[in-house]
Amino acid sequence: MSGHHNVEKGFNDALRGKIFTRHGNLITLAARKGGDPTMNSSLRLAIDNAKKDNFPNVNIDRAIKRGTGELKGVAEISEISYEGYGPAGIAVIVECLTDNKNRTITNVRTVFTKRGGNIGSTGSVGWMFDRKGLIVAKANGKPEELELLAIDAGADDIKTEGDTVDIYTPFTALHQVMETLKSKGVEIEKAEVTMKPKELMKIEDEAKAKNVLEFLNALEEDLDVTNVYSNSDISEELMKKIRA
Repeated sequence: MSGHHNVEKGFNDALRGKIFTRHGNLITLAARKGGDPTMNSSLRLAIDNAKKDNFPNVNIDRAIKRGTGELKGVAEISEISYEGYGPAGIAVIVECLTDNKNRTITNVRTVFTKRGGNIGSTGSVGWMFDRKGLIVAKANGKPEELELLAIDAGADDIKTEGDTVDIYTPFTALHQVMETLKSKGVEIEKAEVTMKPKELMKIEDEAKAKNVLEFLNALEEDLDVTNVYSNSDISEELMKKIRA
């Protein structure tokens, strides 16, 4: 039992480390446009999201200083994305934040190559996605009410799953819609800019679905990778079957 617990703890620590690295890098990147969150909505959003994952204040301050250039002798963070096709022909966009582009492209390319995908040029699959704002809010038992509030606030697509509602907005209106919903007492779990596929590719074959999930998970595990977007559509039933 103890061995299993240690493995689990190690996995959780690694996952927490990746989440913290991601938040630190996103805050650093946002802080380049100014270190005052009251004047910089991107920075305020990055800090809010980080605090929801218990990212320590001391780390937030350090990440801001790194972005504004107040910390000397630290490598600069670059934002870079890769596009391509994964197993079963799914379209994939991989967003990264890195202090070493050579390491990142090597790692990402290795995952694509080893797992039956191939990296394309910039724009090769980007046209299959729309850049959107995404707000995940708690429905608190009143999803219809929340949907109406979201539409009034400027949302252009809404999906309800259980007690959470995914609210899509034009990416330029994300902050404005979020603040409007907050002012109406809506509980926001997360808000971010995302890439939403225009059309989904349904994968019903178990072996193909397994390959796709393993491929996407391998990309997600890389410390430099912040977001992985794909147009794959695997049913909950099939996911449970694969994970059983």
